Amino acid sequence: MMPRMRYLFVGDSMTVGSAGDYTWRYRMWRHLCALGEPFQVVGPRVTLYDKAADAAVSAEYADPGFPPHARRHLAGWGEGWLHMAPLIGDTVREHRPDVLLVSLGLIDLGFYTDAEQTAVNVERFIAEARAAAPRVRMALLPVIPNTRADLDPGFADECARFNTELAKVVADHDSPASPLLLASRPEGYDILLDTYDGTHPNSSGEHKLAAAFADAMHQAWGMGAPYAGG
Repeated sequence: MMPRMRYLFVGDSMTVGSAGDYTWRYRMWRHLCALGEPFQVVGPRVTLYDKAADAAVSAEYADPGFPPHARRHLAGWGEGWLHMAPLIGDTVREHRPDVLLVSLGLIDLGFYTDAEQTAVNVERFIAEARAAAPRVRMALLPVIPNTRADLDPGFADECARFNTELAKVVADHDSPASPLLLASRPEGYDILLDTYDGTHPNSSGEHKLAAAFADAMHQAWGMGAPYAGG
């Protein structure tokens, strides 16, 4: 019997989603279900962000049939590597994920830290996760610049510098015991077509984000299958 893989979604507002969203987590869950292999989604949180309340208190997913046990995550509106690095060790110890699917960085660069400081927080995140589970796998998504990058060349440069730093971190810290994987920017991702506000994914963007992770894990680790929609 195949072991039950345990997945933890880690991210910012693009991952937690807001009331009325499907989320790319939902698309990924549907993809994993279609594989017919045992798996579990784990994590300490289950809610969406509610803009009216300015808090993650909503259970209004676009598909009410999205089961509560599959809604689990460690993602937050306005939270980045800076915020998740101190949380990941305890989260991994408690929820015992085998694979972390991580999409972070845009909020760090926009409000908290520069590219090099953000990369230091990535290294801390990796170290804390491995201290809690020495064989944990991590798939990391580069920052996808938003509309601010179109208006602010300095911010666009910072995003590009961070993605270079992220690639170096992955190359420097990859390990056979605890593999690191840098996924590619979703193929054909267009912030005018794949987001509803220049940052947060709409339905097509959600599919493309899920596909970036699914395809990377299949190509690099032989896990699952190429993304076929979810």
